[in-house]
Amino acid sequence: MLFRSKKSILLFSTLALFATAAFAQKKTETKGTTTTTTAPVTTTSGTSASSATPPQVAPAADQNPDAHMKFATEEHNFNTIPEGPAVSFDFDFKNIGKEPIVLSTVQASCGCTTPNWSKEPILPGKSSKITATYNTQGRPGAFTKTITVNSNVGTKILKITGTVEKAPDGSVPQNDNSMMKH
Repeated sequence: MLFRSKKSILLFSTLALFATAAFAQKKTETKGTTTTTTAPVTTTSGTSASSATPPQVAPAADQNPDAHMKFATEEHNFNTIPEGPAVSFDFDFKNIGKEPIVLSTVQASCGCTTPNWSKEPILPGKSSKITATYNTQGRPGAFTKTITVNSNVGTKILKITGTVEKAPDGSVPQNDNSMMKH
C-alpha cells in the first residue's frame, strides 16, 4: 500500500498543492523589467486559489513621502485618558504630488493600536485620513505607539502617545486578551 496513514495522504496532498502553485507562476522579461504573472491554481477541493490584488501605481522615482503627502500632524498626544474606552485620532493628509498615492500597508507597532485607512488611490490635490485607535482597557500607564505607513511614494512613521489613568478596581472589565499580565 502506497499510503499507510491519513497523515501521509495529507502530507502528499499538501506537497502536490505547493508544487502545482510553484509551477503556476510564469516570469517574463522585457528590456530590464521583470513581470510575474500568476495563473489561477485549482485546489484539490476544486476551488480557485488565485489571489486578487488591488490596482498598482508605479512607485515615485524619488521615494520621498514629504514631497507627495502633507500631514496636518505626524504626532498626537492624547495626554491623560481614562482606562476602559478606546481612543482614536485621525491623521489627515493631502496628496500634494502629481501622481495618485496608494497606501499599500499601514501597520501599528503592537496589537493594542488599530489603524484604518482608505484602500482607494488618493488622487493629486485630494485629502484622506489614517485613523489610529488605541485600546486603553487593561493598559494603565504611559504609552508611545508608532504607525508605519507604506505607500508608492515611500514610508512615513506616525506616532501616538499618552498616559492611561488606571480605573478603580472593578469599574473596568478585565482584558483577558492582553499579552501583558498584571
